[in-house]
Amino acid sequence: MKKILVTGGLGFIGSHTVVELQNKGFEVVIIDDLSNTTIGVLDKITEITGIKPGFHQIDLRVKSDVKNFFDNNKVDGIIHFAAFKAVGESMSKPLDYYENNLGTLVYLLQEMRDRKLDNFIFSSSCTVYGQADELPITEKAPVKKAESVYGNTKQIGEEILRDTSKAHGLNSIALRYFNPIGAHPSIKIGELPLGVPQNLIPYITQTAAGMRDELSVFGDDYDTVDGTAVRDYIHVVDLAKAHIAALQRLINKNNKEAFEYFNVGTGTGSSVLEVINAFEKAAGKTLNYKIVARREGDITAAYADTTIANKELNWKTEKSLEEALEASWKWQLQQK
Repeated sequence: MKKILVTGGLGFIGSHTVVELQNKGFEVVIIDDLSNTTIGVLDKITEITGIKPGFHQIDLRVKSDVKNFFDNNKVDGIIHFAAFKAVGESMSKPLDYYENNLGTLVYLLQEMRDRKLDNFIFSSSCTVYGQADELPITEKAPVKKAESVYGNTKQIGEEILRDTSKAHGLNSIALRYFNPIGAHPSIKIGELPLGVPQNLIPYITQTAAGMRDELSVFGDDYDTVDGTAVRDYIHVVDLAKAHIAALQRLINKNNKEAFEYFNVGTGTGSSVLEVINAFEKAAGKTLNYKIVARREGDITAAYADTTIANKELNWKTEKSLEEALEASWKWQLQQK
């Protein structure tokens, strides 16, 4: 049984990936500092799978704690989620984002180098493409100057990983996510941001549930079908399964390069207003929203060409936008 470390494993994407890893027979150990989640997620994972993963509450910014973990734990691979991820917040707190998103990556890779460990999956983002010249976005699209500090940390993170893989023989894959949404079918785990949500879907569900007075739609003057920004929304369970496919590719030595990267999305773009309308239908609720000014760091449109990921990872999405929104709403109702 291969033992996999999942950093940020009690977060939204991390927790769903832990479930899928356990479903595939992997042993899982989680590192999380609980800065944007709660320890209760560990129990929910256990309820879903019947197996309690190992857990260590560690701040990966503390190098000595990272070293101590690896002194006492041998792992066969790492899936690295732990990072700050809000575009808007990153613009006002750049140093926090650079320290947390890049320093922790360096510390993990140093331990892998020193112990000759292999198999690293990096949580990247479609933000590395900036505003792409052509849609849908393929892996051949150029990586442009980042529109946000968050996006820049993902670009630099990939550069660090590429250089490390080349110099030290590490096999690694960066998964460039589009926009994960939804919740596990059990409705035991989902997206639970602490404080004011920074992402669209939890803000929609919290507004519908009466926790927020109204939803702000940032800009209606983009060059899109209805003037609102377009994104590719992928069900979090589909995204979690992409990580398993990528990990197995490395473990089975099926990778073609030491460092690889893949777009992980649905291939379909949906505007903010289209998502709002789809949610209203799925939930049977009318949302209170207003159009406000554009948000710094946001781009007009981004959706994936998933051809390469479908072929190379033998993976494809299975769940629809409507299924994801329905799961998100059921999850929100359970939080009251």
